[in-house]
Amino acid sequence: MRLLNFYYNNTLHLGVKNKNGILDITESLKKFPVDNVPKTMDEIFKDTDSLNNLEEYINKYGNNGVLRAEDDLEFESCVPNPGKIVGIGLNYYDYLKSANLIKPDYPRLFNKYSDAVVGHKGIVRIPSNARQVDYEGELGVIIGLKARLVTSENAMKHVLGYCNVNDVSCRDFQDLTPSWLPGKACDTFAPLGPYLVTSDEVPDPHNLQLTTYLNGELRQNTSTSEMICKIPDLISYVSKFFTLMPGDVILTGSPDGMIICYPEDERVWLKEGDVLEVEVGNLGRLISYVKDE
Repeated sequence: MRLLNFYYNNTLHLGVKNKNGILDITESLKKFPVDNVPKTMDEIFKDTDSLNNLEEYINKYGNNGVLRAEDDLEFESCVPNPGKIVGIGLNYYDYLKSANLIKPDYPRLFNKYSDAVVGHKGIVRIPSNARQVDYEGELGVIIGLKARLVTSENAMKHVLGYCNVNDVSCRDFQDLTPSWLPGKACDTFAPLGPYLVTSDEVPDPHNLQLTTYLNGELRQNTSTSEMICKIPDLISYVSKFFTLMPGDVILTGSPDGMIICYPEDERVWLKEGDVLEVEVGNLGRLISYVKDE
C-alpha cells in the first residue's frame, strides 16, 4: 500500500493511493463505518496488524469510498511526528570516493528532531544565520515493530515501509562541533514523503535508483546497491544503542552529487526559489520548495 497524510477542512486525514486517485480513509469510514480499521497513521504505528484490516476494507469499500484528486491535496509528512529520526552518514561508496574519504569502521550516526519534518510540496527554510545549505536525497526506512538488540538476520521483520527523504544539511553549522547535529537538526530539514510505501511493495530496497533534482537539473543518480552498510545491518547496529519504536525513521545515507561534492569555486548553495525533487525507485517523487527564514 501507498499510505499518505493530507489535510482536508483543516483536519489531518489518512489516505491510500490507488489507480483512481487518493482514497480518503478518514472520510470513507464515516460513509462505511467498520471497527478496527485505522483512521490515522498513528493508529497504524500502534498496531501494524491493523494494515490487514485496512486492506480488507479497501477491497470491500474502496470502489465506493471517498476519492480525492492528488494534485489538490495539502500533504503532511507520511510520518507526521516521528519519535526518532536517525541519520546515517558516510554510507555510499561513490561519495567516499568523490570526497577522498576512508570507509568508516562503523556508520556515522546523527539525529534530527520532529521539528525538522515537512511533507511533500512543503517548505524548506534556510536559517537566517546560515550560508551553506545543501540537499541530500536518501531512502528512508520506517520502523513498524519495536527493535532492541536485534540481529541483522531478523532486522527486516521490523520494517513497516519506505519513503523518500531529503536530509537537508547546513554545512557551515555542521562542522562547528564534533557532532554533526547543529547542521542536521534545523527546522524543516527533513522532508519525508509523499507516501509511506509498505515493504511488500519494495521487494529489494537495495536495488532502487536514487535521483535528486535541483531546479530540474539531475544532481544525484545512484543505486541504493551502493550503500556500504545495508538496511538489516543498520537496524541491528542502531538497535544496539537505543530502542527503535514504530514510526521511527532511519535515513540511510546520501550518494555523490551533493553541493559539497562540487569544487569549492563551483558550489552554489541552496537559495530562496529553488525547487528540490527526490525520487527513490517506486516510492514516488518528493518535492520541496526552498525559502528564506
